[in-house]
Amino acid sequence: MGAAFVAVVDVLSFTTTLSVAVDLGISVLPYRWRDGSAARVAAEQDAVLAVGRREVVAPGQVSLSPATLRGVSGVERLVLPSPNGATVAAGLAEGGARLVGVSLRNAEAAARWVARQVGADDVVAVVAAGERWPDRSLRPAVEDLWGAGAFISALVGAGLRGHSIEAGAAVCAYESVAGSVPTALGDCASGRELIAHGFPEDVASASEVGSASAVPVLSDGWFVAASDG
Repeated sequence: MGAAFVAVVDVLSFTTTLSVAVDLGISVLPYRWRDGSAARVAAEQDAVLAVGRREVVAPGQVSLSPATLRGVSGVERLVLPSPNGATVAAGLAEGGARLVGVSLRNAEAAARWVARQVGADDVVAVVAAGERWPDRSLRPAVEDLWGAGAFISALVGAGLRGHSIEAGAAVCAYESVAGSVPTALGDCASGRELIAHGFPEDVASASEVGSASAVPVLSDGWFVAASDG
């Protein structure tokens, strides 16, 4: 049975940055590659291209770092490349999935919105994007398991039942750190990596549990704020 909705979770940092952007009314195009094609797509779509974290050299430039969106002005459309969350989202979109972007910032709001859209027999799938080792092979990322668990827990709280054993394990994982999310994110492998590279603010942004009410939903290739209309 196909899923009525698929939640993509990439806490550090694609879906956190996506959440911040949609909070600001910015539409986001998830893009697989950070290469010349990304610049061409951004130009064709009259959008700003998010650069690599280390490529930010001036105020007002946007990157995958959610902190670069704080206080930005004049950005309405953003092409956001990411090797994990954006790549997963783009691939699922090509298969026709109805996507929701979920982070710890908006897990509860996203779950409430999804619960209002689905019927009793509908399936909601959750994809924890994970990370990559230096050789580009995939590795699990515990922060995405926590984000998935926060979303699933909120779905249950909104009245959805019948989740899988795997979903229950994600909920248990989240509950184990729910009272200490900033510390846990800073101590996990991805968090330590970002802090070591000079981006502690990205970890802080990802730790803003429940701070966002906007729900990013993919529509015609772009993530935009959901409505109940």
